[in-house]
Formats: sequence, C-alpha cells, structure tokens
Amino acid sequence: MTQYLKPGENTGLSVANGQVLVTHASSESLDVNLTAFLVTDSGKVRDDSDMVFFNAPEHVSGSAAFSPPVNQAGLVSHCISFDLSRLPETINKIAITLTQDGSGGGFAQVKDLRAKVVIGGQVLELTAGAFQAETGITVLELYVRNGQCKARAVWQGFASGLAGLCNMYGIVVNDEPVVAAPEPDQSKPVSIIKSVVTLDKPGAVHKVSLEKGAVAPKTIRVSANWVDNGDGRDNDDLDLRIGILRPDGRMSIIQAPDKRGAMDADPYVFHTGDVVSASVSRPGIEIVEINPAISNLMGGRVTLVCSVYSAVANGAVSVASLKPKMRMEYGDQVVECDFKFKGGFFSNMIYTYVLGTVEIDGDTITISPSGVTSSAGSEATPWLTRKGDKVELTLDGPPVFKGQPIKRSGKKQYV
Repeated sequence: MTQYLKPGENTGLSVANGQVLVTHASSESLDVNLTAFLVTDSGKVRDDSDMVFFNAPEHVSGSAAFSPPVNQAGLVSHCISFDLSRLPETINKIAITLTQDGSGGGFAQVKDLRAKVVIGGQVLELTAGAFQAETGITVLELYVRNGQCKARAVWQGFASGLAGLCNMYGIVVNDEPVVAAPEPDQSKPVSIIKSVVTLDKPGAVHKVSLEKGAVAPKTIRVSANWVDNGDGRDNDDLDLRIGILRPDGRMSIIQAPDKRGAMDADPYVFHTGDVVSASVSRPGIEIVEINPAISNLMGGRVTLVCSVYSAVANGAVSVASLKPKMRMEYGDQVVECDFKFKGGFFSNMIYTYVLGTVEIDGDTITISPSGVTSSAGSEATPWLTRKGDKVELTLDGPPVFKGQPIKRSGKKQYV
C-alpha cells in the first residue's frame, strides 16, 4: 500500500522498523549526504554519538544505521535503516536530513529529488517542495507518540548546510573559522567533521597520526563495501580478507566466519562478521577492527593487505561488477581507496582484488590503494614479503577459503 505525505502531514507506521530511501539524479558536481539526528524532547541530541552519518554509520542502540550511497543508471540512492522499538529511553525522535555541499546552487541543482519510507508492505512517498539555494534540509521525522510509531514529512530547508543542521540539533561544528564568536557554551558537545580523503590511483599514499592519551580512539576501522551488480541473481557476495605481515616476516590471515581474530589478543585484528549479500538499497559491507597499538604489541612495523574475493562457487561473479571500495577510519580521519577499473574489466572473471594496504609503524598509519588483481579464473591469495625497508605484494599465497583448513604452498605458511 502506498500513501503520499505532503510537508507537515503525518501518519502512523504499521511496524517499528524500516528504511528511509532518498534518490536523486546523479551529477559529478553534487555532494549529497544523508544524516540522522537522534534527539530528545528538547529537540537536541544528548551528545555527538547521536548523529548517524558516513563517519558514524550505526547508533549504539541499533535504532538507526547509515548505508553508503549507491549510484546506478544515473540515479543515486541513499538509505538509513531505523528501528523505533530500539530507541534509548531519553530519545523520542529521529530527524532525517540531507545536505548538498557540491558546486554552488544548493538543492536547486539536485534534480528528481524523492524520498520514501518503506515499512513492511507499507510505502510512504514524501512529496518534496521546491528548493533554491538551500544546502541543508530536514526531510522527515520518525517518532513514537502514545505508543504509536509515526512519520511526519517536513522538507524544511536551511542555507547553512550541515553546520546549521548540527547546531540546530545541538552539535557544535568547530572546523570552520569563527569571527568575533562568544566564549563557547561548555554544556554543548563538540564534534569535528572532516572531509574524506580519496585515493584512486595505485601508488598514492596518505598518512594518519595515531593519537596518544586516554581520549585517543580505541579502534582503527577498515571496511570493504560493494553494491548489487544488477544481474538479477542473489550472488552479490564478497569476502573481506586481511593478511597481516608481522615484524618477524611471518604472515597471519583474518576472515569471517572462521578466522575472525581478536582485538585484545594476538593478532590484534578482529573481523566483525560475514556478509553474504548486497542490494540497491543496502550495499554489502564487511568490517575489521584493528588495535591501534598493534605495532608496539608485535614489536615493530606491521603491514596489512586488505583484499576481497568472490568465490567461484557463488556463480562466477566478477569482483569489478560489484564496485568494491575500502575505507579506513580512525577518529575523525577517514581515507577511502577507490580504484577505478579499466574498461573491459567486467568481461574478465577476476575473483580476487587487493583493495589496499595499511601499514602501522609506531604512531603512524600509512594507507595506499592497490589495484592489483588476480589473473582470470583465479581466487589467488595476496602475500606480503619484507625486503629491506620495502614490502613486496604478490598473489601466490596458500589458498584459504571460508570454513576450510588452511592449505600450505611450498614454504609460504600462515600462522
């Protein structure tokens, strides 16, 4: 059943959980982002952890989760999943917002903007208003009133973009210059939001400094995400595999579900779980967490090779058709490896793709995209070898597949 809501109208939801989907025509000049703010009855967040977006994709309560946008056939799809039954006791509303930080013109440049809420068999189509120079929009609100889950269409625009939305919902963004500003209100939480550094060429390098002290982030987060390739088959399954080159030259392997590792014990890398599908509205994503102290704990420089592979048993799905990307997150610092496959690659049956490498040496993280792939028809395993100060990457490691014992290849062995 489809129901249409105009700005200001509200309706009850048949169930507590569903998805908010926002779509628009794609353009290289656009930078549209979807963000959720979980607010109390004061209309403010409790702290900056109540903001769900690309750099904080899931609320700790499980009541809201962000999925990376998908661009297919000239249409960009954004998604936030929600479950109002899991809202924390002091939170009573989820505000869903959009920002446009691309070229000038704000949302007047965003064509075919649409939004809908999908809840079971119920679909709410939200009729968008006309926008001009606005760079921020509150699209809708999801809330619970008298035990009834409800949605209200809002479509209220602002000229101040994400910073204005953050300030309205109680988050102070302090990465912009402030002129003649009063003393900051210490009662309000502070959040620093930085842009993503994108590396799209093999050989590119970006360095991140590890923070020290009690407030330093406790996790380095590396994720691989991919999209439905649109072939109509339920076989869009990639597996994130991490090879760990230790200071003594030995290699370890991390993958789900059978070799997930651990954060606080050797090898200080933990795979959060196996994901076996992707769709247009929810891309596939697998995540590993790395202990920032891994270099000190292992006694020297550690290099991790991050790869995805598509098992031939899944139906011979080319890795390139799923458009995988790698993202490294440490606190506010985000680096994305997005290698562009060459034309004609889709016709080749390539099943292993090295997303990039992450080197941790004391207090420094160095990230580099790879672009290295296996030969056609191969599910080859990436292998690292230290030669002096350099690390050599080859695709001749022992075969390692989910749920099967490690097979050894000559002198090359995993520990």
